[in-house]
Amino acid sequence: MHIINARLRNREGLHDLHLENGRIASITAQTAAPALTTDDLDAAGNLVIPPFVEPHIHLDATLTAGEPRWNMSGTLFEGIECWGERKATITGEDTRTRARKTIQALAAHGIQHVRTHVDVTDPDLTALKAMLQVREESAHLIDLQIVAFPQEGIESYRNGRELMEEAIRLGADVIGGIPHFEYTRDQGVSSVKFLMDLAERTGCLVDVHCDETDDPHSRFLEVLAEEARSRDMGARVTASHTTAMGSYDNAYCAKLFRLLGHSGISFVSCPTESIHLQGRFDSFPKRRGVTRVNELLEAGMNVCFGQDSIVDPWYPLGNGNILRVLEAGLHICHMLGYRNLQSALDLVTDNSARAMALGDRYGLAPGRPANLLILSADSDYEVIRSQGLPLYSIRNGKVLMKRQPAQVEFLHAAG
Repeated sequence: MHIINARLRNREGLHDLHLENGRIASITAQTAAPALTTDDLDAAGNLVIPPFVEPHIHLDATLTAGEPRWNMSGTLFEGIECWGERKATITGEDTRTRARKTIQALAAHGIQHVRTHVDVTDPDLTALKAMLQVREESAHLIDLQIVAFPQEGIESYRNGRELMEEAIRLGADVIGGIPHFEYTRDQGVSSVKFLMDLAERTGCLVDVHCDETDDPHSRFLEVLAEEARSRDMGARVTASHTTAMGSYDNAYCAKLFRLLGHSGISFVSCPTESIHLQGRFDSFPKRRGVTRVNELLEAGMNVCFGQDSIVDPWYPLGNGNILRVLEAGLHICHMLGYRNLQSALDLVTDNSARAMALGDRYGLAPGRPANLLILSADSDYEVIRSQGLPLYSIRNGKVLMKRQPAQVEFLHAAG
């Protein structure tokens, strides 16, 4: 298959991508208008990019909003309470059914790589076992990384350490944590050291829900970063949320950023969810409750955006469209400047792939998997402005999904 008349990010002119045996065989600049054959796809001057990446979602909790009750306060902590009640009723089939439906929605929006956090504070690990099955069943649609996520704490939950270790033995790819939710600061620090020991021992990646609070005294990010720096594991470590950074004073952040830069860790922000959940204890002025995305990027650190939740106790909306989150995040983070808009797709593609350590399994280059999207616009700016969905999603060199743009017809002439 050839994709002709393709516009590529950061390259001049139009290009021809030759896909063969599930790989990208070559990418060449077009010097003349090519003839379109039966097996070719015409990108018509639109962007061709690697697939969108979802680096932070909770597929085990998806589509459970209102069950058994709604989160009326809109806080993170009531959401955890609601999930605790719903979690008591989950079954493997229940989890698989909801996750499959959500994965279909993600794939329909051009997402082919997903990292899902799965609650392992459950003596039977019901959700984890279900998601391990879903990972295999959904391989034709997405590559799925599973995080062993201790929603109720590693140290605070009975047998939390043992459950984390069992989750990794069963096949989870990534080790999670939630130090700010442990009962005490000492337990939070202990949980970070434990999960980093476990990651170092098993070779797993790390993705920690870190300082997801407006409390300016919640400072587990420095603990995680120093553990990553001292063990030389930064490329394998992600700090998710870090919303307390939005409440840190600038003097502390100046010191913190020095450590963060040396640590080499990645960051995931979930802007739509964070701006919904955080700031709940404020009257006015209300904090945005989002980490310092632009400042981290300006300091040379890797930051990406995730959806976090789709219709669950923490967030009642969501439809799988990562461009919706990107547009909202750019607004929320004061990133609508021209330079930001020119590279905005990085936040849902390359930066996310780096956080997930996808390496040469991702990207448009000869020899890499032929996984890519044909978008409905010719630049980052136009993709965001128009919110146009992908026209084609191609996986392993074959068309996985195609979309017809909506047709609008005005039925009455002026006058």
